[in-house]
Amino acid sequence: MDLTPYVENLRRELAVAAEAVGDEARALADRLTSQVDSATRLTLLEALSTAAAEITRDLAPGSVDVRLRGRDPEFVVSPPPATTEAPPQPTPPPPPVDDDGAMTRINLRLPEHLKQRVEEAAAQAGISVNAWLVRAASSALDQGVRQPTTHFGQRYTGWVR
Repeated sequence: MDLTPYVENLRRELAVAAEAVGDEARALADRLTSQVDSATRLTLLEALSTAAAEITRDLAPGSVDVRLRGRDPEFVVSPPPATTEAPPQPTPPPPPVDDDGAMTRINLRLPEHLKQRVEEAAAQAGISVNAWLVRAASSALDQGVRQPTTHFGQRYTGWVR
């Protein structure tokens, strides 16, 4: 990616602004534009790096990197690795529904890595994330599984029946 057109555009805009003020401003703008090249390039590189980081966050596990070749940056896109298709798992029976069929909505906050795993498991089962979570909760409750206990800043892990 050639940054020269962007640097030149900034120089032109600075010259136009200086023309409106007068001769002293024009002379100052001429002196400043000789120094603007490296500062502008560095600022543009920082903006491109920030944009690549944001795209990488949304593209994970793929990534986008900015690399320099001489004075010009280039983008390197690494797509997510191809996953091998697992044979479809038999779909477990749906959880029992209350007799009255009443449903409740809740908000659930999950760490990003756990959310991705839940989405993958639901996709492998061929059901929606909501249906997968309902089945997981129902199965855990039917088996009498309890969550790890935390006591006064200490964490105990394991499962109890």
